[in-house]
This record gives sequence, structure tokens and C-alpha cells, in this order.
Amino acid sequence: QVQVVESGGGLVQPGGSLRLSCVASGSIFSIYSMGWYRQAPGKQRELVASIIIRDGSTRYADSVKGRFTIYRANAKNTVYLQMNSLKTEDTAVYYCTAIDDTAKTVWGQGTQVTVSS
Repeated sequence: QVQVVESGGGLVQPGGSLRLSCVASGSIFSIYSMGWYRQAPGKQRELVASIIIRDGSTRYADSVKGRFTIYRANAKNTVYLQMNSLKTEDTAVYYCTAIDDTAKTVWGQGTQVTVSS
């Protein structure tokens, strides 16, 4: 069983930066990929970025390409989302996910990111 816990959200001005962290625990060697989703009020949850743990390959939503970077720590049970040049439309609750080798997805509790002047 895998669990994930996010941290690092907060309030930032437009153009600013934040880094979100996600730590996985439990059966971490069964994790295939980790990622970040977000959900803004009144909108559907959307994939922001994901990374395959084995080889580090990544993918991003078009709306964040060039601004956000997902990367893993050497220990491979921690994934970060570096968010630069933040816009008001990036305001959302951000959720970390982990997918294991049976394709089961686990979700974190979410962390609020608010971009506002």
C-alpha cells in the first residue's frame, strides 16, 4: 500500500514561484509514476504534470509547459513541482498522485495554491 502527502502550497503574487513537495511512503518500490493534478473552483480536476519514476520521463499540461517542472529526488520517493511565473489562473487545490505497478492510483489530501495580488 502506498500513501502520499503533499506540502508547500500557499499564497503568492502573480509572477512568483512556489515549490510543492510530495512524499510517498509504504510500498514505494511498487510505484510506477507520480503526478500532480489540480482542481479550481467550478472546474474539473486536470492533470498538471507527471513523471515515470523508473526513467524520469515527464509530461505536462499545455497550460504549464515552460513554467512548471516536475522532478524527483534521488531517493525516488519524493517528487517536487516547481512552479514559476505563476498566474491567477493557476489558483487551485493541487493533489499529488501515485500509480503503482497494478495501475492503482492513490491521492493525497491536497494543498491550496492561491495566486493573487
